[in-house]
Amino acid sequence: MARTIGPAMSFDASGSLGGAIVFSKWKGRNYIRSLVIPANPKSNKQVSVRSMMTWLTQQWANIPSANKNTWKDLADPQSISPFNAYVQHNQGRWSNFRAPTQAYPAAESTLTATAGTPTAQGGTRMATVTVPITSAGNGWGVMFYRSGQRGFSTAYDNLKHIGRISGTSNVVFVDSPLEPGTYYYNFRLISVDGTLGNEVGEVSCTVS
Repeated sequence: MARTIGPAMSFDASGSLGGAIVFSKWKGRNYIRSLVIPANPKSNKQVSVRSMMTWLTQQWANIPSANKNTWKDLADPQSISPFNAYVQHNQGRWSNFRAPTQAYPAAESTLTATAGTPTAQGGTRMATVTVPITSAGNGWGVMFYRSGQRGFSTAYDNLKHIGRISGTSNVVFVDSPLEPGTYYYNFRLISVDGTLGNEVGEVSCTVS
């Protein structure tokens, strides 16, 4: 990455050029870098990273102000926003297969939410997967994992979606598009304090 003061004969050039280089700005500094395209943007790892990023971004608005303020301790030394610190730290936790947390540092004290028996219903190029919540407690979300093999272990690279726990309402994931075949799902509940629950139990369905 080459830093530049006046890229492309302007003070704030942005975007790509010729599908080869990208002009942008980071922390008030202009820079140029090569355009990088993932070799497989739909790899299991990429899906897992994007699922967590989507979850963190969507949930920030719902986090209590007191919890948001805890991220300043991590953000200020890096000269970044509390939101960016929250995303950065939680993505790091997830890369080590640890649950995200609403407050910094993660207490990881207990998971009081409980789930009932999940179900999976196959359809045309899709599956509807439902996890009933019998007790919300301090539960934050349900992690949905998928595999093409029976008896699989939940892991960093087979996370497909995270759904928010809201009282005792069912948490539903519509998984699509899918190729025809049989798919297996398992689940883990996560708490607001970064606790990762045990596997809920495996279910399967056939997609046409």
